[in-house]
Amino acid sequence: MAADQDSELPNLSELLEKGWLILEEVEGASGAMGAREVQDKVKRGLGMLEQATRMVTQLDLFSGNEDLEEIPSADVRFLLLPALLGALTLKQTDLSKRLQHLEIARVYFMDFLKRCRSYKVSNVTLPPEHGEAGQETPNVRPAPSNLTAMAVQRQAKIERYKQRKTLEGKLSAMKEAVKSGSADEEQIREFYLLQLQHWVCIALEELESIDQELPMVRAREIIKKGGELSQPRQPARPPMKPFILTRDALQSKVFGAGYPSLPTMTVDDWYEQHLSKGVLPDQGVHSKPTGTTTQCVHKARNWDNWRDTHPRGYGNRKNMG
Repeated sequence: MAADQDSELPNLSELLEKGWLILEEVEGASGAMGAREVQDKVKRGLGMLEQATRMVTQLDLFSGNEDLEEIPSADVRFLLLPALLGALTLKQTDLSKRLQHLEIARVYFMDFLKRCRSYKVSNVTLPPEHGEAGQETPNVRPAPSNLTAMAVQRQAKIERYKQRKTLEGKLSAMKEAVKSGSADEEQIREFYLLQLQHWVCIALEELESIDQELPMVRAREIIKKGGELSQPRQPARPPMKPFILTRDALQSKVFGAGYPSLPTMTVDDWYEQHLSKGVLPDQGVHSKPTGTTTQCVHKARNWDNWRDTHPRGYGNRKNMG
């Protein structure tokens, strides 16, 4: 009975192939990534790839002392496990765990790149370790000294994109033969070595995206926990209060009653206030005797009072019969 149960358990090859197939199905799905059925599929795929990883460790398939040529052709494909796990981890859409998913995926991709470099599958320069990357403040303008490095990185990204497209063409031509079982051992080995190089390109692109997203997600987590990002604050300016300019105290009472929220003042109050501050137009230009200033005030006041009791044009007899 125990033997029958063991025979029903998926073997290592099946776990890898099924998990890999789920990744391809999720990437090619037309529905929303956050749909429940899609996320359930992502979890199943992760479970299969994690189980395959544990089995690889238990079987001790890889050793740090061996070269790539010493690895059997049938086992080369299992070097892809960390990359596939990283890709599926990023397909999870739970925003409350986004930081955790980004950090886990980064570990997977870095582990994959280290293995490929150790086995001389690729001599690519590894990104900074976790903790050194993703700490930069987003949208910071680069210093002039970094412009050359940025140009080099951009050119490397272009070359990597071209290499990825070339590899995808070769893999597409070989895939049918390998999947159908008609390929020989040499073709199978070449196919999975090309897959490793292809995923090196993918891993570098994903790490770049992760390191751009991490600072924003970390900042969001700080805000969510009640912390505040240190940002300079501008001092609050006192609000500008309008006022109604009235001709005399009686009108001041009327306007004040009608608009209680607006302060009012009479013409005399306004004049005296501006005179004391030295901000009248004629102040500082001509020094006038006190008597002259008083006469001007009385003259202006009498003219205002006259206009209150006489309509415009009163006394103008010109052109009238």
